[in-house]
Amino acid sequence: MKTFEVKTKISFGENSLARLKELKTDRVFIVTDPFVVSSRLIEYIEKPLLDANIKFTLFSDVVPDPPIDKVIKGVNAVLSDKANCIIAVGGGSAMDTAKAIKKFANGIDGGYNPKLICIPTTSGTGSEVTSFAVISDTQNGVKIPLSSEDMLPDEAILDEVLVRSVPSNITADTGMDVLTHAIEAYVSINNDEFSGALAEKAVEICGQFLLRSYADNNDIHARRKIHIASCLAGLAFNSASLGLNHGMAHQLGAKFHIPHGRANAILLPYVIEYNSDIRKATKSQKEYRSCVRKYCNVARILGVSNLNEVTTIRAIVSYVQFMMQEMNMPLKVSQILSITKEDYFASIEEMAENALKDKCTATNPRVPTKDEIIEIYKKIW
Repeated sequence: MKTFEVKTKISFGENSLARLKELKTDRVFIVTDPFVVSSRLIEYIEKPLLDANIKFTLFSDVVPDPPIDKVIKGVNAVLSDKANCIIAVGGGSAMDTAKAIKKFANGIDGGYNPKLICIPTTSGTGSEVTSFAVISDTQNGVKIPLSSEDMLPDEAILDEVLVRSVPSNITADTGMDVLTHAIEAYVSINNDEFSGALAEKAVEICGQFLLRSYADNNDIHARRKIHIASCLAGLAFNSASLGLNHGMAHQLGAKFHIPHGRANAILLPYVIEYNSDIRKATKSQKEYRSCVRKYCNVARILGVSNLNEVTTIRAIVSYVQFMMQEMNMPLKVSQILSITKEDYFASIEEMAENALKDKCTATNPRVPTKDEIIEIYKKIW
């Protein structure tokens, strides 16, 4: 028997931040990052709380790829504060930090189980509706994926006012993260009709609105659509999980601090080729891997379906790289100037070992070997 459940209440659309005025609490603990504070985006959160006479404590010591020590600092702060509601405001790092803070605080004090509300300021991670979080072990240079039902947010608030000013390069990275989430959830071995429907809709919205959202911050309709697509993709992979693409991207982020969405985008064409077992020299076959049908359906949704399975897989690979070029994203790791070839190739074997152990890799439609992962890492250089 299978089950599908959406626990998180989602408020979305214009003025959805007004939901904060309705909270049945007298105190909240806000987890966010320094940019949200310095850019004054935090005022969109503070105003409805002040209007409702709800007191708040601001914890803004959040950094990208949240390390364990920052989480511990947050745990100490929230246990001291004892607010019965945690509000995460920001991108994936803020939401992952808040989830980890809640989980570890409850582990220390079993009676402390605050409500968790996530308010994303980027359209990419889908973390506002998932039970997943990723924190970093900086001492050993690895990312630690966490997955636990008690980290699933109680509420998510999607208000496009918070993503209007997102720079184009961040829009590109996070937008390709949405597309990768949707595609990986769709071909996951745990995919079913419910997660599949959510993934299909997320793919459709990306195809229609991602380039529009990238090209014009003032295209509020496009920004709203991609914000919703991010959430839909999050719901899809919270149910179906992800795959090798994320298993490998986590290592690129941990070792070389490549933004997560950018790492996903660089890998995506090569992982599609690997999973489908269809490459540039492949000819038509009598039978294909089961994921090929799903990839072909993604191509149909994106409007790039071709003559047959082989040409359609090539078309979707070309589509992904076309989108990346249109948004001035690097197609290869070698185009990221901060990474040297020597350092990169010296890290491949260790990254491959960690990618093989990554929880996301377990639901990939094709079971990879270490050597096959090494080969993909070499190809993306």
